[in-house]
Amino acid sequence: MRPAPLPPEAPLAMPEQRFHGNPPGTIETRTVPPGLLAKRLLLIVATAVLGMYASTGMRVALSEDGIGVLDVLLLALFLPLVSWIAFGFVSGLVGFINLITGDHPGFAPIPRPAGTLRHRTAILMPVHNESIEATFGRVAAMTQSVADAGGATFFDFFILSDSSELHGKLEEATWAKLAPTAPIPVYYRRRIQNVGKKPGNVAEWVRRFGGAYEQMIVLDADSLMSGSAMLGMAAIMESKPTVGLLQTVPMIINARTLFQRWMQFATCAYGPISSAGLVWWSGSEANFWGHNAIIRTRAFAECCGLPDLPGAPPFGGLIQSHDMVEAALLRRRGWSVHMVMINGSYEEFPPTIIDHAIRDRRWAQGNLQHLRLLDSAGFHWTSRLHLLIGASAYLTSPAWLLLILAEIAQRLLGVHDAIVEGPPAAVLVVTLLCLFGLKALGVIWVLADRERRRSFGGAAAVAKSAVLEILLAILLAPVTMVTQTKAMIGLLLGIPSNWSVQSRETAGIPLREVLPKVREHLALAAAFIVVGVFDPVLGLWLSPVIAGLLASPWLISLTSSISLGDRLARWGIFATPPSDDERKMKPSGFVGHTIARASAS
Repeated sequence: MRPAPLPPEAPLAMPEQRFHGNPPGTIETRTVPPGLLAKRLLLIVATAVLGMYASTGMRVALSEDGIGVLDVLLLALFLPLVSWIAFGFVSGLVGFINLITGDHPGFAPIPRPAGTLRHRTAILMPVHNESIEATFGRVAAMTQSVADAGGATFFDFFILSDSSELHGKLEEATWAKLAPTAPIPVYYRRRIQNVGKKPGNVAEWVRRFGGAYEQMIVLDADSLMSGSAMLGMAAIMESKPTVGLLQTVPMIINARTLFQRWMQFATCAYGPISSAGLVWWSGSEANFWGHNAIIRTRAFAECCGLPDLPGAPPFGGLIQSHDMVEAALLRRRGWSVHMVMINGSYEEFPPTIIDHAIRDRRWAQGNLQHLRLLDSAGFHWTSRLHLLIGASAYLTSPAWLLLILAEIAQRLLGVHDAIVEGPPAAVLVVTLLCLFGLKALGVIWVLADRERRRSFGGAAAVAKSAVLEILLAILLAPVTMVTQTKAMIGLLLGIPSNWSVQSRETAGIPLREVLPKVREHLALAAAFIVVGVFDPVLGLWLSPVIAGLLASPWLISLTSSISLGDRLARWGIFATPPSDDERKMKPSGFVGHTIARASAS
């Protein structure tokens, strides 16, 4: 018997919000961690001290022969750049201290018993022309995991498709084979018109079915979450009635290419201390990353109906990075937004540097739109800080390039250059500390525990992986600088990003296909080489940037290779802790066979 594609509708109003005018009333937040204001002030003051210490050393050195226009420009660029990296270092340092002393951050432990649940939770997976086998394999794995954890009577799974008509037919056929055998209800809905992209997809579900569910877990098509994690999050939501959203910190899975394995190692080794620091100062004003999170459905409906921004794209129209705005809107009404570090939350990573850059450009457009929302009525100041941090992340690359160009202008005009001729010790110490300090702390954290060290392949493997990761990161930094600067210029010229289907697999990118995509990188490298011919000292300082730009075609091509990634894995390079949940939640042979048959038919 063919299962019902959808349950009875339970409409829930989701009005569009206003960003200006009188803000709505708020509820009382009851999950604010103690001493939160003091923590944030400590973070801001420590960042300011580091930034001012370095910039003061720079100002003193530049003023030896008087302050000129280029000196002012250098200082205006240097101060925000060094403060940006200092902020990340201080936050990560606090996270390292918390983790190394055993003080795991998070506002509540994750309960396990399914008997504590009283309300229903919907699991939403929006999809858009994704791999049929991979998508439904994840659905099958998660539904079985929820049932194994004892949550079958409290969870429903919804596949919310924005796929094309042809792809939708394959999805529906596969769903019809999978749903009757699933241990929890699995529903499928495809929209004819893709209005509002992913946020519009979720909003349409809320308005039609949201009234029947106390909470909703929002996933991406590449997300994977264990049943125990989902049950635990639902139990927290029921025990903390003023929490509007819980965001997990997903780890990377299914890494195959060298680029994915590299990012997976960096995430596992350095990510926990950064995440712990973020949890420490975010408190009840944490962020939403758009997936692997649980949200109180009625709170989301009353707070998060997103209007289009005035004007045309790229800075008007649909709000691209909707998640951060939704977190700010929830907090505006008094709902707390927390981040928790738990096991059982996973996601995949783009397979190549090019695929990552495509996604990054879309994020850049969305995050720059946030600058228009900084003065929104009623936003908590920490929510405004999140929006500002997200937007400024994409302004650092153009600022770095401008700083380099100002340095070159200084030298070519014969002006005394304190950086190239001998940077002050304060500048060197703070810059190197902030750039590489978190990586060093991450390695220390990994090596400090015997079991953790062993899960990364042992001390020797960790050391080799960290050295290679740092070298690759140095090469990638100037590539990212040019790519993001190019994206910023395109956005300023009114060229919006496309919401295309994200590539999740690759057979590798041949060098001949990479070369046309890095013309600007190679041209800039050639210009820097010419500068180095005229001024060898400046050329020496520019050599890391030149090396990264010249190596960009080979870096992109080689890191897209699965065979090279597998070879390094056999050598123990970029080894990461195995995940029991990931192994247990692999799609069964029956599921894979069913999917293949449905796709063929």
